[in-house]
Amino acid sequence: MKLHSDITVNGRLYRKGEVAPKWFIYPFFLFHMGMFGLSGFFMAYGTDDVELSFLYAHGGIAILVYVVFYLAIFGLDQVRWMFINAALGLLGIWVEIGWILSLFGKRLGDYPMAVHVTPFLYYILYTFLIRQLVLDVFRARDKPSRKRLVEMTYIGLSLLVYGGTWLATR
Repeated sequence: MKLHSDITVNGRLYRKGEVAPKWFIYPFFLFHMGMFGLSGFFMAYGTDDVELSFLYAHGGIAILVYVVFYLAIFGLDQVRWMFINAALGLLGIWVEIGWILSLFGKRLGDYPMAVHVTPFLYYILYTFLIRQLVLDVFRARDKPSRKRLVEMTYIGLSLLVYGGTWLATR
């Protein structure tokens, strides 16, 4: 994957247009974002005494930094696709987080809408990263017919997971 702006990774400067060290980027961001996302998730849903302003500060700063890195690594078009896909996928996100909460005897409606912002944004960022990883694992990024097949399979599997999860919670 070619970078869309200059970025430093492990002390080495990679220039716009150079190939990024993707096998460092994916594990790093999946782990790092997973840890921040889990802490934000547990702050939002695991306790009643976290101030909303702290939840937004904790998650908001990290989310802003991740979006800046995404722009540098993946480019504006891919990040735009992420937000368009997220807008279309809110039902899936709602179902998945609702299912996770149901494992703890809770429901999405037990919390004010404002509490869901941070966990939902983490979910969007995390699923975007998984899509980018899948495109690279199947070497589909620069091969239009393979990319279309991988993306359609990704969408189909996502719909199966969301639909199965929704049915399981009914």
